[in-house]
Amino acid sequence: MTSTRLSRLANDIHGSAILQIAADVRALKSQGEEIVDLTVGDFSSKQFRIPRELEDGIVDALRAGESTYPPSNGLEALRRGVGEFYSRRLGLQFPLESILIAAGARPAIYATFRALVDPGDRVVFAVPSWNNDSYCDLVGAQPVIVECDASTGFLPNADMLRPLVRDARLLALNSPLNPTGTLFDAEQLGAICDVVLEENARRGPGERPLYVMYDQVYWMLTAGGLAHVDPVTLRPAVAPYVIFVDAISKAFAATGLRVGWVVGPPDLIKPMGDIIGHVGAWAPRAEQVATARLLGDHAAVDRYIENMRREANARLEAVYDGLTAMQRDGFPVECIRPQGAIYVSGRVALHGMRTAAGDVLETDEDVRRYLLRSAGLAVVPFGAFGVQHDRGWFRLSIGVVSVAQVEAIFPALRRALDTLVGNEVGARA
Repeated sequence: MTSTRLSRLANDIHGSAILQIAADVRALKSQGEEIVDLTVGDFSSKQFRIPRELEDGIVDALRAGESTYPPSNGLEALRRGVGEFYSRRLGLQFPLESILIAAGARPAIYATFRALVDPGDRVVFAVPSWNNDSYCDLVGAQPVIVECDASTGFLPNADMLRPLVRDARLLALNSPLNPTGTLFDAEQLGAICDVVLEENARRGPGERPLYVMYDQVYWMLTAGGLAHVDPVTLRPAVAPYVIFVDAISKAFAATGLRVGWVVGPPDLIKPMGDIIGHVGAWAPRAEQVATARLLGDHAAVDRYIENMRREANARLEAVYDGLTAMQRDGFPVECIRPQGAIYVSGRVALHGMRTAAGDVLETDEDVRRYLLRSAGLAVVPFGAFGVQHDRGWFRLSIGVVSVAQVEAIFPALRRALDTLVGNEVGARA
């Protein structure tokens, strides 16, 4: 029975499946179990520290008394810093009025949904993807979902989206993609931009346009020599319809500092700033001061990002190498070579197999629990990212582990798979 003490939203909203999995991991660790945790999209400060310049900048700002409310749209120094940073590194030019600072990427995404989408409006997004379904719930939007698979790197293409964007209000895109660690190439994203331009050209003067929310919070973390691309660089004509979401959270391992931003058309940014102001989701003042200083220190950013990519990619490749070695040996696993972010897409196809205790693994959740308890490997099924079908795909995140910890998991994983009845590999050392 639905509780009458709560709003419809509070009754219907669901918590993060990733946080529920994290609770399972904590429970086993509290019992003394050794777990290799590849679940959370976060960083351990033992593996990835924030830039020293950022750390010192926060301390200096606090000692200078920078501890009061910031302007609700962000300190001007940081807004200018973001604009100059985009100009220097992406070749994108934005006026100050196009930049809004928020307490990380999450409030930036919420402000985008809340400012653009009315109840019942259609929001198009692909799955697997992070939390688009929940943001639709928060604003009462109608989700329009396209389920992608490994053939497109789990990313949508123009042909998938063309029939779905008709009369839609928002198209949500993310590259590099959480949870898959894959990214758009120029041809794929350019064709999607063409679809957006075609749809907006089709609409009459009294109709509201289709906007694109482009979440590029991982854009500095690319792998394998691949390059990040963005809609406005590829198709400048799409600029009036694009809202960028970004933050220091991932590229600088600074998830807890809560500094993010939205960049887009000024007439959209102003009401987003009002929303951020009313919910108090502004970034802390000292962190804004320090972030502005860091973004202007190009040598420091270059040093940090070079090291960050090297360290992250070493861990990503260790996951990829371990899974592909198992695949070569006949185990029912596969993996997509990492392209960016801090994630690997790995498939562990154990469905229909029976454990030594006699339990049949029927769902991705069954497989997840088996891997956790039998191999000490904690991963997140793509079902946590909106995928409705159990196909054995999981997100493996490397932010809290060392290369040695990654490499150490594969002997245990091989043993766990060997014990399954129905595994054609069987009895491998």
